[in-house]
Amino acid sequence: MSIELGKFNTLEVVKRVDFGLYLDGGEEGEILLPARYVPEGCCPGDVLKVFIYLDNEERLVATTLTPLAQVGQFAFLEVAWVNQYGAFLNWGLMKDLFVPFSEQKMKMQVGKKYLVHVHLDEESFRIVASAKVERYLSKEKAPYTPGQEVDILVWQKTDLGFKAIIAHAYAGLLYESEIYRPLHAGMALKAYVKQVRDDGKIDLTLQKPGHAGVEDFATTLLEHIRANGGRTPLNDKTPADEIYAIFGVSKKVFKKAVGDLYKKRLVVLAEDGIRLS
Repeated sequence: MSIELGKFNTLEVVKRVDFGLYLDGGEEGEILLPARYVPEGCCPGDVLKVFIYLDNEERLVATTLTPLAQVGQFAFLEVAWVNQYGAFLNWGLMKDLFVPFSEQKMKMQVGKKYLVHVHLDEESFRIVASAKVERYLSKEKAPYTPGQEVDILVWQKTDLGFKAIIAHAYAGLLYESEIYRPLHAGMALKAYVKQVRDDGKIDLTLQKPGHAGVEDFATTLLEHIRANGGRTPLNDKTPADEIYAIFGVSKKVFKKAVGDLYKKRLVVLAEDGIRLS
């Protein structure tokens, strides 16, 4: 059994001591789970899912806390403090995450958040972070198909829209003309692949592409009308932000769904809203 540093591991409890539990770390020996993280009633022979990192003395230590990022992932983290060697980020654990000055695009400031990649330093074998995120994005062509749902992390604003990181691996782009809700760096969202270009670049959209997305929402809208006594005051004059606040879709998709229901003679359009036929 090998321990994955900076990731969750499933380990067996070996023995209990006054200050916590010792877990079977295989070739790495026994790993301490401090008393503050020990689940109630846990005893030798039990198996726990724990995150493994290094304590202040560079020893392997376990925790049942969930960090904001694991090794190999990107995250938007706040600077807790800075010293002569670099910045230290709050990533949800007692020991802060180190970013050397050499891995900062600009000098990081306390209280501000930055997008970073978490990884193991090849020389020191410590868990560190880098704000030079481009070097950690995959250069391979993404194995996605149009319409596929993906998890994204909003990266930064550009002239074209917003860059995003897909599945902690690939760079994508949300075009300004297709963004119907406020976005900011660090937001974790669901998105859809619009296309993977020949050069490997990935275009994203927040709405399911094509008529399938409209049909899905048309069903949702019909259920909403039925649940509200067979009518809704919403119509094509309703502000886009109000539509998004209620349904999480753009006004364009809303209008297409209304048209779809109308063509199927499921609803009637009126000046005061929409009602069932």
